[in-house]
Amino acid sequence: MSKKTLNRDNLEKLGAERLAALVMDLVQGSAALQRRARMELSAAQGPKDVAADIRKRFASLRRSSSFVNWRGQKALVKDLHGLLAMIENTVAPHDANEAFELLWALLQLAPSIHARTDDSNGAIGDVLHEAVQVIARLSPKFTMSPDALAERILDAVSDAGHGEFDDIIPALAGNLGHSGLEHLKKITTAWQASPPTVSELQRFRGYGRATNPEESVRRSRAATASVILADIADAQGDVDAYMARYSAEQLTYGTIAPDVARRLLDAGRVDEAADIVSQARLADKGRNFRDELDEIHAECLEREGRGDELKAHLWRAFEEVLDGQSLRKYLKLLPDFDDIEAEEKALNLAEAHPDLAAALYFLIRWPAHDRAARLVLARADALDGDFYELLTSASEALEAHHPLAATLMRRAMIEDTLDRGKSKRYRYAARHLAECKSSEPAIEDYGRFATHPQFVDRLRQKHGRKYGFWQLIGA
Repeated sequence: MSKKTLNRDNLEKLGAERLAALVMDLVQGSAALQRRARMELSAAQGPKDVAADIRKRFASLRRSSSFVNWRGQKALVKDLHGLLAMIENTVAPHDANEAFELLWALLQLAPSIHARTDDSNGAIGDVLHEAVQVIARLSPKFTMSPDALAERILDAVSDAGHGEFDDIIPALAGNLGHSGLEHLKKITTAWQASPPTVSELQRFRGYGRATNPEESVRRSRAATASVILADIADAQGDVDAYMARYSAEQLTYGTIAPDVARRLLDAGRVDEAADIVSQARLADKGRNFRDELDEIHAECLEREGRGDELKAHLWRAFEEVLDGQSLRKYLKLLPDFDDIEAEEKALNLAEAHPDLAAALYFLIRWPAHDRAARLVLARADALDGDFYELLTSASEALEAHHPLAATLMRRAMIEDTLDRGKSKRYRYAARHLAECKSSEPAIEDYGRFATHPQFVDRLRQKHGRKYGFWQLIGA
């Protein structure tokens, strides 16, 4: 390895004095790097100094009110991750309870941070979720009163508006223990039944004349209490308590039945799980949640030893939505050689499936790339260029051995972008056009399709005035 390679060993050879000078140069003009450097200096003094600096940073974040744009948000997320690492790696080994207080304080920053950021990509939420995971990892080292912790959890969860305390009960279930979980159950039930506070009523006023603030508070509390009690039931392994949250009708909902059935299966109550799933499958006529229901139903059939019914169910699930997971399970249940014939039948069915997007998705992922390419060539006119993610991944998968099929999918995306005037996607369309050109030498025969120059000429005739696009490709 070269002595000039930028790695830890080579940098250590520079010596402390030169490294210090280098760090001073690097942090100039960067508030984030300066904060990081000060944190490292505090760490050298001891965990108490680090904790004090982290609290100062939290106070600064809490006081801030200016909106953070997407560039600033990336720096903020990096900063928060750095604070998390400091808490876990520097503070926690010396004082676990202090680390817990810092992590809790970080979670409580959620309202002020969300108020001045656009977290549509979920980056801030991911940091908060990671903070809860750190709490879970460190929880065996915490020492705290179970009842006091239960009250603290209820206060936090009942006031959380951004999901920042989601999963906090599973994370701290060991610290709560049986007595803490029971206390949390008791105070949650009492809180749900208590009169609404002035601040709660104020929060729900102004949402429309037909809205009753008291009723809105009641519904909000009921929803929150239901989640808390469900987490308690899970922590106690009490499936019946978990099920008690729902009415008989709700247990047929495709959004609820799979979770309930899964818990029943885990508890060895297979017949009850099968009954829950069967009722939900009958009720779910819209088929919006059949994937989860079908998966649990298959497991119930397997646990009950109903092999023929299981095979029929798996094949039907594959036929209906081209579910590759169901097909793989089905093939594993067949005798040797029968599975080869069945796979061929399944691939023929997929290639002829009326839903082109579903067929292409399945054949790419199976994988059956020859069939996927044949499908694209046969039904190119039906390609929906608005399916960017599917067509992008499919074209990348096929370009090496099936360049014409890859090109046709990229053309579909280009035409969709230009036909609908999606200017924000011009740079992607320009990239797809460049990829089409790079694939041109590998295409021996375009057959019934336009050559690359012919396709570009057609684009110019139809979209010559879309200057923003043509500038991106240097034409």
